[in-house]
Amino acid sequence: MISTLTGRVTALSLDALVLDVGGVGFAVRMTPQALAEARHGQVTTVHTELVVREDSLTLFGFPTAEETEIFRLVQSVSGIGPRIALAVLAVLTPDDLRRAVAAEDTKAIARTPGIGPKVAQRMVLELKDRIGAPSSAAPDVTAGEQAEATPGALAGPAADVVEALVGLGWHEKAASDAVARLESDDPALGSDPGALLRSALRALGGHR
Repeated sequence: MISTLTGRVTALSLDALVLDVGGVGFAVRMTPQALAEARHGQVTTVHTELVVREDSLTLFGFPTAEETEIFRLVQSVSGIGPRIALAVLAVLTPDDLRRAVAAEDTKAIARTPGIGPKVAQRMVLELKDRIGAPSSAAPDVTAGEQAEATPGALAGPAADVVEALVGLGWHEKAASDAVARLESDDPALGSDPGALLRSALRALGGHR
């Protein structure tokens, strides 16, 4: 079992990085928030979970051991695989998820693409006695508003951001509309895919 990796970041994309560890490059899938903090050439440590399938071996990485444990717990819920478990952590912090489970707030959990009301209820039932209590009070934040459709095809970094959002489970039209609206409101975002992706995640947070 690979529990942590420490190495130099040699490649970055919107859904993964490559970590050079002793001359071996490990591709590690991570949340957009974690990837936004990574820098090319930086030496970093990631906590990892290896997911084994008949036709693949995939490493998922997280900045903290806490996020890795939440990833494992979410995957243990019936019907949830690693892609959706990663999407949960892209939408909710570990404490956000703990608060939602404790309060049986299925709407907050269902903000995650790929999770509907029934699956959210199942998560509450299966995690309530296992996920623990939140370590801090809920932050006072305003939920992002859904971006409206903006005509025109997307290209370059914007298209890459849409692809990353679709990979996390959002419908292509919703992702395209959000990215197009954000680029229209702030053209500078088009030159920073990481910032554009973070803004799109905030805009899409309550809508699928």
